[in-house]
Amino acid sequence: MTTGEPLRAWADRTSCVQGGRLDFHLTGAGRSTEVRVRVFDGLSDDLLLTAAVTGPDWTLDVPPEWPSSLCRAAFDVPGEDRPTTDEAEHEVWFVVRAARPGTASRILVTVPFATWRAYTHAGQEHRGLYYSEQPHRAARVSFASPGGGPPPERWEEGLLRWLPTAGCPVDLCSGLDLHGGDELLAHYRLLVVNGHDEYWSMEMRDSVEAFARRGGNVAFFAANTAWWQMRLEDDGRTMVCHRDALTDPMTATDPRRATVEWSSSPVDRPENTMTGLSFRRGAGAWGEGMAVMRKDAYTARFAGHWAFAGTGLADGEPFARGALGYETDACDLEWTGDVPRATGTDGTPGSFVVLATADLRHWREYGQGGAATMGVFRLGAGTVFNAGTINWGSVLADDPVADRITRNVLDRLGGTAPGDGWEAAGDPDDVHALAVCANTLFGVDGRGRLLCREPSGQNLPWRPVGHAPGVRALASAREASGGLPLELYAATEDGRLLRRAPVPGPVTGPGEWAEAGTVPAGTTALALCDAGIFAVTPHDDRLHHLSALALDEPWQVLGDAGGAVALTTLNSRLWAVTADGRLRTRLPAGPADGPAAFTDAAVPGPPSATGRPGGCTGLAGRAGSLYAAVAGGPLLLCARPAVPPAVPPG
Repeated sequence: MTTGEPLRAWADRTSCVQGGRLDFHLTGAGRSTEVRVRVFDGLSDDLLLTAAVTGPDWTLDVPPEWPSSLCRAAFDVPGEDRPTTDEAEHEVWFVVRAARPGTASRILVTVPFATWRAYTHAGQEHRGLYYSEQPHRAARVSFASPGGGPPPERWEEGLLRWLPTAGCPVDLCSGLDLHGGDELLAHYRLLVVNGHDEYWSMEMRDSVEAFARRGGNVAFFAANTAWWQMRLEDDGRTMVCHRDALTDPMTATDPRRATVEWSSSPVDRPENTMTGLSFRRGAGAWGEGMAVMRKDAYTARFAGHWAFAGTGLADGEPFARGALGYETDACDLEWTGDVPRATGTDGTPGSFVVLATADLRHWREYGQGGAATMGVFRLGAGTVFNAGTINWGSVLADDPVADRITRNVLDRLGGTAPGDGWEAAGDPDDVHALAVCANTLFGVDGRGRLLCREPSGQNLPWRPVGHAPGVRALASAREASGGLPLELYAATEDGRLLRRAPVPGPVTGPGEWAEAGTVPAGTTALALCDAGIFAVTPHDDRLHHLSALALDEPWQVLGDAGGAVALTTLNSRLWAVTADGRLRTRLPAGPADGPAAFTDAAVPGPPSATGRPGGCTGLAGRAGSLYAAVAGGPLLLCARPAVPPAVPPG
C-alpha cells in the first residue's frame, strides 16, 4: 500500500461462487498500517467475516455455506472514524453466486454492476461515463478500480431486501455473469432484472433473449433497461461505451456492436423487442424534480389478469403510489374507451398485454414528460413481465397491492404456481360461440348478436357488428384452404348451416347470412380444415364430416367425438374441449383417411368460471393460440397449446 493516499480497494471480479476465492487489492493507508476488513451481507446487514490485511493484496476464501447474496467488503484502519459514503472507495460490493445454480431456487436475480460503474465518478473528467454532453467524459471505465457500488438512490435495494422477508428464496448474480450467460441461465426458470439496469453488452442481451425463447421467463422490476449498448474488454475488466457511433471505432468494423442507444443507428435493435417497453416513451424526473415520483400512481387497466389476482383491484383504480420514478418505461398505445392496446409501431411485440398505465406528461417540468406502462408478453416459449419503473422496489414493504403483484409474478413465472396454460383475455361476457376469420375474432352472445374484436390477449371489448339469431356454433376456413373463400360458417339451433362474409360490420346485400345447407341435429360445434367441415353432436358423442365443396351431399359419421362439446382447427389439427373440461386433439382425418381418435393434449382444458371442470361453450384458433368462451367467465387464451407426446413405436 502507498503511504499518504486515502485507503482505496477493489476486487478482480464483481461476483464469486460459493466456496471460491476472490482477490482484493488496496492502495493508501501507509505501508505498515494494518487494515481491517469486514464483510457484510448487503441485504441483511449481517456481519459475515472480519479479518486483518497487512499488504496490498488480500484473498477472500468464500465459505461454501454463505448464502447467494449481495455482499459489501469494508476496509478501514482500526481507530479511525471514517464514515461510509455511497461512493466509498474503501468499500467493495460483490455477489456470491450459487455453487450449484438453480438448486436452492429457480429464480435468479441480477445486480446491475455495469450501471453502477457507469455512474461512478460522474462529472469527473476522463473517469466517469457521465455526463453525456461533456466532451471529456470517459469512453472506457475499469471494474478493477475503486468505487462502483450502488448509486445514492439505491434503486435495487427495495426489492433485494424485500425478497427474504417475503419468503422468496432466490439466487443472485452480477449482470456481467450474463455476458455469455447461456449455461448459467439454463439452471433457472425466471430471471429478475431489478432497478436500473441501463448498460448491456450484446452477449448479455443475446443470452437473455435466447433464455426466453427456449422457455425461460424474465421479470423486469426495472426501467430504462438496456438503454445503452456497451462492450466488455480486457477479459471483462473494462467497460467501453462511447455513446456515440462517430467516435466508436467499432462502428466501421462491426456496427452491430457500436456503443450507442440500442434503438439507434447503426445498431437498430430496439430494447423493447426484449423488454416490451422503452424509455423512449417513458418519463424521467431528475434533480430536485425527483420528489414528484412520490405523488403519482399506476391505474389498473386489466384487473382480471393473473398478475392482479388477490389484489382486489378493479379496472380504473390507482395503485403503487410512489413506485413510479425516477425513470419509467412505456410503449405506444391506442385506446378503445378505457382499454389500451400496444400498437407495436415502436418495437413492442404484438403479444404485449397492457396491465396498467400512468400519464406522466406533466413530468416534462422536471425532465422528460411521457408515460409508464406495466405489461406482459410472450418471447418465444417464455413469458416476460415488465413493471415499467426503476422505483418499484421502494414501495414493496408498505404497499400490499405491489407486494401481491410481485408475488404473483414470482410464483407464476418462477414455477411455484405456474398456472394452467390459460389466462384471461377479456372481461366476463355472455359469448357462447367463437371463430377467427380474416384476422378478426367473432363471437355470438346470448342476445343473438354477432360480435367482434381483435384476437389478442388484451381485454378489448366486444363490438356488435350484426345478427346471429339461433346460432350455436361458428367456424371458418383457413386462408387458401381448398380454394374456399374466407367466410364465417354458422350452425343454428334448428339445424341450418349458414355462411357470411367475415366483415366486422354490416353486410350489404339481400341478407346478412346465406343458407348453405344443414347440420346434424344437435350440433353444438363446428370446425373447418382442408375443405372439410366437422360437426360435433354431444348428445350421441358423434363427430360428423361434410366436404365444404359439396354441401348438398349427406354428412358422414367419422366415429365418436371423444366427449367434445366445442371444436376448432389450429395448425392443421382438430382441437376440442370436452364436457368435463379436457383439451383434446386429433388429426382432421376424413372418411377416406381411416379412423383417428382424440387424445388428451399436453395442457389442460380452459378453467370454468366456477373453477369446476366444464363450461366451455366455444373454441377458436389463430396464430398458434387457442381462444375459449366459458359460461359466465371471461374470454380465455392459451398461447401455447401442446400436442400429446409421441408414443415410441413398439
